[in-house]
Amino acid sequence: MWKLFFEICDFLCNLIPNRKIKEKIRKEKLYDWKKKYIALKKHYPKLNFHGTKMIKGGWNIGFIVDKKYVFKIRKAFDKSANSKKIIREKRITDAFENVSPIRIPKIEIIETGGYTFFKYDFIPGKNLNTFSLKTIIKHKKIWSKQLADFIYSIHNHAPKEIDDLRANTIGDGWNHNDICNNIIVDKKSMEISGIIDWEYSSWDMLENEFKNCIAFSKKMQKSGIIIDIKKEYTNLQNENIK
Repeated sequence: MWKLFFEICDFLCNLIPNRKIKEKIRKEKLYDWKKKYIALKKHYPKLNFHGTKMIKGGWNIGFIVDKKYVFKIRKAFDKSANSKKIIREKRITDAFENVSPIRIPKIEIIETGGYTFFKYDFIPGKNLNTFSLKTIIKHKKIWSKQLADFIYSIHNHAPKEIDDLRANTIGDGWNHNDICNNIIVDKKSMEISGIIDWEYSSWDMLENEFKNCIAFSKKMQKSGIIIDIKKEYTNLQNENIK
């Protein structure tokens, strides 16, 4: 859907007679998506780019290629900031790869065509907050257990290799900080199969992580899933105290 939208917008740009205005729109409104896409295709000549899907959210745009890989890049091109943020996210996901009970992306940094992408394996499924309210209520017991286990495992682990990223921050543990938008559910098993997009992850307060589970979805808020998540989290605390 997004790829078609950007392709139409890019085509319409051809109708603009002023070259500078045309280039400005492509850079600032369309994020130079076509140049980034072409750079990827040149870098991976053996990958099947037919049927590539585009994704857009937060600070990034991305391409799902061959239903195997996700390539993400910052919308606005700033090479130094681009690399720092991607490297930061990679460091965090690497640190929690063997800690998280739910699959998280293994990031590989790709430099090509003057751009910095990060690549990870595509996790098939559907975003939890796109399910109907009825479906969320139906499955919230199992999902709340998985999410509580995930939050507990991440928040109560402080990897030394990313300790420097805690500088000048206030908190009591590590948070993902954007859980609500990034829970991938396997449509066959209806269990959570992945937690993606760790760009906002930071050392923070536990209560903020609970808020982030439902912050951007009225359906998630109405479902009451946060009550179950907190209950399961408390159970985990009590079990680990014994």
